[in-house]
Amino acid sequence: MKKVILSADSTCDLDDILKERYEVHCHPLHIILGDKDYKDGVDMTPDDIYETYQRERILPKTTAPNPAEYMDYFKKWTDEGYEVIHISLGSGISSSYQNSCLAATELGNVYPIDSCNLSTGMGLLVIEAAERIAMGMPAAQIYQEVNDIKSKAHASFVIDSLTYLYEGGRCSALAAFGANLLNIKPSIEVDNTSGNMRVGKKYRGALTKVLKRYTIDQLKDQTDLNLNRVFITHSGIAPESIDLVRNTIEELTDFKEILITRAGCTISSHCGPNTLGVLFMSK
Repeated sequence: MKKVILSADSTCDLDDILKERYEVHCHPLHIILGDKDYKDGVDMTPDDIYETYQRERILPKTTAPNPAEYMDYFKKWTDEGYEVIHISLGSGISSSYQNSCLAATELGNVYPIDSCNLSTGMGLLVIEAAERIAMGMPAAQIYQEVNDIKSKAHASFVIDSLTYLYEGGRCSALAAFGANLLNIKPSIEVDNTSGNMRVGKKYRGALTKVLKRYTIDQLKDQTDLNLNRVFITHSGIAPESIDLVRNTIEELTDFKEILITRAGCTISSHCGPNTLGVLFMSK
């Protein structure tokens, strides 16, 4: 049986420890800031984005790798006779999946999966694929099984301020002004059939109180949780806020693992600092 290589776009937001644990290779998206092209997580970090915004009031644009880049990336494995499972950023918000499919068609033995998700909503599927590779499943079976469960990956975030969404052209000045004036912190939910984002519940008040209410709302009525793991993923936030969310999760349910990761450049450039999400799988 051919060895299976596991790959994902950098937007899966797994940290180095998890990438090593699950033997995940990541391909960076492009971060275009001013007239320079950076690679997500390689030569650009979220803090670099925040510092540039504070100094120059500009935000980056993010773009997918083109088909030729994916071909070069996959080819080093397919030339050695390996099969590749690649999990991409949701096709509803990026051309990553389409471009990886074009490369896969040229090369063969590459199985691109549209995560229909982002951040560790993708990461949950990456881990599911890794566990199947460890069991010795062939790539075609892994491809089918991960596609079958991707609608069970649930991703959402609470945004502290709409400033970055406004500056990035993703909400109106009036909406941003009104939300900030009224101290409204909206939740953003990912549609796990496409990867598109939509506004969910709108919270009001201090961030710590909002985060607790949001965490309770995400988990309290879930009757079919997959208790293997849950992610707390943030874009740069106080440790006390992370501890609050972790403690709230522990009060509500018994996940085997609570994994804490920081979102990469793509997510952070859209949401700004103090964004936090609770991401999990259902059965």
